[in-house]
Amino acid sequence: MSPALLFAILIGYFALLLAVAWATSRNANNDSFFIGNKSSNWMLVAFGMVGTTLSGVTFVSVPGAVGVDGFGYAQIVIGYVIGYIAVAYVLLPLYYRLQLTSIYHYLDVRLGRRAYQSGAGFFIVSRLLGATARLYLVVNILQAIILDSLGVPFWLSTLVVLGMILLYTYKGGVKTIVWTDTLQTSAMLFGLFACVWILLGELNMSVPESLNQMQSQGLARIFTHDLDSPNFWLKQIIAGALITITMTGMDQEMMQKTISVKTLKDSQKNMLTLTAVLVVVLLSFLFLGGLLYLYAPVAGVTASGDKIFPAVVMGHLPAALQVVFLIALISALFPSADGAITALTSSTCIDLLGIKRRTDMTEAAKESLRRRVHLGFAALFLVLVLGFKAADNPSMIGVILKLAAYTYGPLLGLFAFGMLTRRTLTDRLVPYITIGAPILCALLEYNQEHLLGSYRLGLELLMVNGILVFAGLFAISHKEKAGTAAVTV
Repeated sequence: MSPALLFAILIGYFALLLAVAWATSRNANNDSFFIGNKSSNWMLVAFGMVGTTLSGVTFVSVPGAVGVDGFGYAQIVIGYVIGYIAVAYVLLPLYYRLQLTSIYHYLDVRLGRRAYQSGAGFFIVSRLLGATARLYLVVNILQAIILDSLGVPFWLSTLVVLGMILLYTYKGGVKTIVWTDTLQTSAMLFGLFACVWILLGELNMSVPESLNQMQSQGLARIFTHDLDSPNFWLKQIIAGALITITMTGMDQEMMQKTISVKTLKDSQKNMLTLTAVLVVVLLSFLFLGGLLYLYAPVAGVTASGDKIFPAVVMGHLPAALQVVFLIALISALFPSADGAITALTSSTCIDLLGIKRRTDMTEAAKESLRRRVHLGFAALFLVLVLGFKAADNPSMIGVILKLAAYTYGPLLGLFAFGMLTRRTLTDRLVPYITIGAPILCALLEYNQEHLLGSYRLGLELLMVNGILVFAGLFAISHKEKAGTAAVTV
């Protein structure tokens, strides 16, 4: 299929997003942007969050990683289930009881202003790096299959994509994203299952036959029993749980949509529904990866990692499936970027600039400030995506999980200290602890061969980071004064 026709399909899909944005952002205000006026439907939020959680990295990198790790990602999925249950029944009740707009306000109430600002700051760094890494992956694929042949440079492609995202999130924020994410999740899942069905037909295999073939080629192995390996099963399960607790339950982007649901009970339904759907979808992506690696030798495809999925579909499968793949890929791109820019804007305005506390500003002035911040983050996205392009890592899912270990660790330590103790912090010292712990983790990882022998750190680095922050906070804390009530779970 010609790149020009694929490009036309891309523009048509974006026009549909704009129509949804126009319909949902009429009469929108700051409350619409930040929390969707607290009126989002829990079923829409749950389904739309599937797309946000998966992103283009899951769509491309999880199948691509099967060639090296087999179905090992399923170990992390087990941890995800544990993590989502903890978010639903530990964190959500706390957020609803405090009636939060920004979840980091809990840190202000419980631990103090510096802890609050540190938590918000690490969220901003985390989401900036994670979202731009995801955005880079998908734009890079679009560049390879469409835009290079049209003579469009990578920087311009990224600028145009960010411009598209700004157009449909600029006014409506969460109120719009709840609906656009639902549309995009539907397209992405249709693309996933269409690709599975077509590949099974191309291979002339049933599902059991393909699984047997994957097993014989070592593609379907799940558990790693080598304790020293970064992929040891217990490490992966614990890491999966902690990743979910931090990257969902302590992440303003994910919780901003969840707490936009009116009641706690419906919000918990949202979280449990999301969990069930995600398990099915993630296992389907692993199965798709196995099919790709079975098909690649038959078709003479030598690509691997992040490149195998687009190489197989765009080079060897029917034109109709190429269209489905393109729309699914775009649908994987937008939810991870639109929600991130919106959540970063919300956290900066509410947590760092104190927009809700400002009595010296009119509503119009607050809205103007929020829009300027929104544009500023779009510019930062452009710079960081170009930085990832220069680095050109072959597997972005590993990069994103490693970034999460460093940037979400301090959030894990802060929230855990607030909920598990009743001690009071020396507020001014908190930033030194939250910055120092990731630095110590980096030194530990760099010198692990000398310090740990044959043992290799994997995703458990997130837990180590959180423990270091917790220990540091304990060291600068003292017992709560009599008569002072701490806000705990």
